[in-house]
Amino acid sequence: MKTILVETSARHIHLTQKDLEILCGQGFQMQAVRPLSQPGQYVSNVRLTLVGPKRTFENVVVLGPVRPASQVEVSATEARMLGINPPIRESGDIQGSSPITIIGPKGQIILPIGCIIAKRHIHMTPEDAIYFQVKDKQIVSVKLASPSRSLIFGDVVIRVRKDFSLAMHIDTDEANAAGLSGDTQGELIK
Repeated sequence: MKTILVETSARHIHLTQKDLEILCGQGFQMQAVRPLSQPGQYVSNVRLTLVGPKRTFENVVVLGPVRPASQVEVSATEARMLGINPPIRESGDIQGSSPITIIGPKGQIILPIGCIIAKRHIHMTPEDAIYFQVKDKQIVSVKLASPSRSLIFGDVVIRVRKDFSLAMHIDTDEANAAGLSGDTQGELIK
């Protein structure tokens, strides 16, 4: 059986250097607190506030390093709580996505687009793709076993890049639906 590490991705923010400086001050640089499973990615020391029409979420983590476009990722439940209706998209695909306001210690920005619900996905290297006999952008299913809420996630997109590390990412709603906690392995089903 071919299995893949399944990680839960909680709400978070990605920022451009320009937006980071508006929110945190001129010349501000994020510091890495701990690495993430994807090489070069990390949890930063920056926490900001998200503001929607209905609710505010404080202490939302910013992931580093800076990106070419600012983006916010929330679960469907969190989107409803905020009062927004973001599309389900792959990270980076923000055209036509929901607006969101971000407040930092030195300023605020209103992103006219940029809030999405991340599409469940699997990061793979080209070697992993060969091993699992899949290709970039292929849609697969993944079976997750848990003590009381096992399920099969469909519509999982394969993302292949040399600088990736093998891991599936789901949001908190999806993790709760499967009753997941701690390290979990999923079985790839084509």
